[in-house]
Amino acid sequence: LPVAAPDLLDPKSATQNSKPRLSFSTKPTVLSSREESDSAINVMKWKTVSTIFLVVVVYLIIGATVFKALEQPHETSQRTTIVIQKHELIQQVVAAINAGIIPLGNTSTQISHWDLGSSFFFAGTVITTIGFGNISPRTQGGKIFCIIYALLGIPLFGFLLAGVGDQLGTIFGKGIAKVEDTFVKWNVSQTKIRIISTIIFILFGCVLFVALPAVIFKHIEGWSTLDAIYFVVITLTTIGFGDYVAGGSDIEYLDFYKPVVWFWILVGLAYFAAVLSMIGDWLRVISKKTKEEV
Repeated sequence: LPVAAPDLLDPKSATQNSKPRLSFSTKPTVLSSREESDSAINVMKWKTVSTIFLVVVVYLIIGATVFKALEQPHETSQRTTIVIQKHELIQQVVAAINAGIIPLGNTSTQISHWDLGSSFFFAGTVITTIGFGNISPRTQGGKIFCIIYALLGIPLFGFLLAGVGDQLGTIFGKGIAKVEDTFVKWNVSQTKIRIISTIIFILFGCVLFVALPAVIFKHIEGWSTLDAIYFVVITLTTIGFGDYVAGGSDIEYLDFYKPVVWFWILVGLAYFAAVLSMIGDWLRVISKKTKEEV
């Protein structure tokens, strides 16, 4: 789901505009000044984005309810079987202890992977295409529903992501436009202004969507700093290895923890899409200049 970014390093483009531009969507919003940003018409309206957001949330709740209904009974049945097997194993362990063998450790958890919060988070990883893989449907009904749910949900989430990207770009753009106006008064070149404003955008976004969440995950999940940052980046780039998953440990979480994590993923994906698109534009500019020099 690419989000277009401005041609930041092209001097020719810089000289053709009175002030810098900054855009983040497939239909970019041009912010040549604070006055023009207020009259932009290409950005999806907040009312539209909010409506799409509510539709996606309802879609996720429906998916969570169905996944819970399909998968939790199977999980409960498996757990009952395991409890019986565990009881038999304990009897064997007692016999082993009586024979002089001392096994250590005998802990288990009753936390469900298919309660409503976990099912909501799973449904969210389906439509975002992250797919951590730590849990997956085991029943035939769950697998069939997951196929249909993904085919309908992925385009719906893409539409929502585009709208959030528009609004996020506008918010960042208005803030950066004020900074750029200051540099213009100091007679700084357009190319330098664009580079500086881009660096500010990336740094602020990294603090808001990477550093701060990493600190929170480190505290809640008990991860190291590196592991927390690793999880954040792997998640927001939709790689999703599944070796680290928020809410995947055998500890008691608040009911709203996993849904909140998904909402962070939504906004973080919009930001990372803008950054990755921006990097792609930089590489294309460098490649174009290299070809011209050759």
